[in-house]
Amino acid sequence: MAGTSKSEGRTGLLNGLAAYGMWGLVPLFWPLLKPAGATEILAHRMVWSLAFVAVALLVVRRWAWAGELLRQPRRLGLVVIAAAVITVNWGVYIWAVNSGHVVEASLGYFINPLVTIAMGVLILKERLRPVQWAAVAVGFSAVLVLTIGYGHPPWISLTLAFSFATYGLVKKKVNLGGVESLAAETAIQFLPALGYLLWLSAHGGLTFATEGIGHASLLASTGLVTALPLVCFGAAAIRVPLSTLGLLQYLAPVFQFLLGVVYFGEAMPPERWAGFALVWLALVLLTGDALRTSRRTARALGAAITESRAEAPGPTDMTGVTAVTDTTGVTGAVREAESVASGVSGGAAASGVATASGVPGVLGVLGVPGVLGVPAPEAGVPPLTKP
Repeated sequence: MAGTSKSEGRTGLLNGLAAYGMWGLVPLFWPLLKPAGATEILAHRMVWSLAFVAVALLVVRRWAWAGELLRQPRRLGLVVIAAAVITVNWGVYIWAVNSGHVVEASLGYFINPLVTIAMGVLILKERLRPVQWAAVAVGFSAVLVLTIGYGHPPWISLTLAFSFATYGLVKKKVNLGGVESLAAETAIQFLPALGYLLWLSAHGGLTFATEGIGHASLLASTGLVTALPLVCFGAAAIRVPLSTLGLLQYLAPVFQFLLGVVYFGEAMPPERWAGFALVWLALVLLTGDALRTSRRTARALGAAITESRAEAPGPTDMTGVTAVTDTTGVTGAVREAESVASGVSGGAAASGVATASGVPGVLGVLGVPGVLGVPAPEAGVPPLTKP
């Protein structure tokens, strides 16, 4: 049994590394699609993603959710909003990479957890712990430093971060699985995307049919590039601890940043390094606080469960009536655990991540996509979808 558990954990870790590794290396893919412009690439991504996930869902025969969704106008409306927001996210990311702004795009996913927490405070009226406030303040300072360094606000980073955080907030309320959610969103995107491609073809601007079979194949593979990391992420999410997945999430922007600096040779003047250093400091504060709170919550819940199990039925008196056992201690322990757990939720409500018990986990604090249909960075999905 232990061997099976260890094997499952190893499989989950490999899938997690594969998912975030693919999302981190995706800046290498988009330039291969030139001379297609960012808008044509985006349209192909929508069309081919739907084709890919539709085949996958047909194979596993998972379509019951579609009928339920169509009978719920409010949820369907939220899916439309999610599709619109992720369209902005995908489009800006593809344009940024193919226009030489990979580093600034990576910054968007570094600051995404901070934006998620800020939205939790502003929109969901969540309360932050002191360290979380400090992290948000440091992140805001980083944006100011980068604004001075760039000579203008880092609008690419801010657009990616806010669109992705909004996407996560909307998907929390929709509560669809990752693949199902991607299918619903791309179904909404499909007709406008196909219409644009037909219009582009009528005006002689479509590269799909004019640049050879290799180019057409690469454009068609955008569906696979979108969905495959999502499948790996789903396999990881059910096999590894959320704290591990929360740390793995940083692989994607780290890889993107390194590609931007080392491979694409983008400039990093001192003021830009200073801005990124502040962002990384904020994330260290946020992650450390999240891990400490997660451990504290686990201990409190464990103590409450142990104490409740230790409670035996009260002794039966002569009349056969069971005496009432004092459970005040257990109740207090459970309440204490719930109190700690509520503190962990810092950004969980915005990200929609919960553990199996329903208590928000460390991923929520980090603003990380989770297993409840929340997008994962660079899935457009993150979860569960990204750039």
